[in-house]
Amino acid sequence: MLLAFDVGNTNVTLGIFQGKELKQAWRLSTRANSTADELAMVLYTLFHCHHLSFEQIRGMIVSSVVPPLTPAILEMGRRYFHLEPLLVGPGIRMGMPIRFDNPREVGADRIVNAVGAYELYGGPVVVVDFGTATTFDAISAQGEYLGGAIAPGIGISTEALFLRAAKLPRVELVKPKSVIGKNTVASMQAGIIYGFIGQVEHIVSLMKQELGRQTQVVATGGFAELIAGESKSIDHLNPILTLEGLRILYGRNTSV
Repeated sequence: MLLAFDVGNTNVTLGIFQGKELKQAWRLSTRANSTADELAMVLYTLFHCHHLSFEQIRGMIVSSVVPPLTPAILEMGRRYFHLEPLLVGPGIRMGMPIRFDNPREVGADRIVNAVGAYELYGGPVVVVDFGTATTFDAISAQGEYLGGAIAPGIGISTEALFLRAAKLPRVELVKPKSVIGKNTVASMQAGIIYGFIGQVEHIVSLMKQELGRQTQVVATGGFAELIAGESKSIDHLNPILTLEGLRILYGRNTSV
């Protein structure tokens, strides 16, 4: 079995694959100061709840945009799983040309998403990842990573609104009954939800002008389901796209 780690600024998503099948997936809060032992304890509990054991894991791959946490995860893999984790970054076989001014600047999660989207849906394709930031990544018909756009994410934008406006409350991120809110909470929900939908529609439309009208659009990330159902631009909703991309990359870099 393969253990895949996607370490984001807000959440750590991990999954266990048996071949191409995702057997189990979990989402944890990111704690940048976690130790290898603490991570192992959490994983031991999750594994035990699903009748799994560390001995069943034969490979491990890690994508991380949280540098302080990366060494702890790698150490955990070595100490508790007795294997050398594959870290996504320079030096591994991507199977995808990176047409970026400085390829090292591209977040590992964005490359993993691009690899997964092109493998699963072909190209041209745009990946919209609704995470801490909302990222838009463009992949050509030839399977080249071209670049993209980065915008503030839904969660941090909503929190900033609460923190900087004294009379505005924290609100639940749900679709309101109408875009014309009849109270403060509904008004905020309308502005947040429909505002982000509008952002997606416009950015995707501009990208399609450059990539071609036949471009497919894939949504992933923690807030993807909230937006995807209302957006006319999104063709596929794939909450585990990053994990799929990690599985594909692991296969390209090892015969195990």
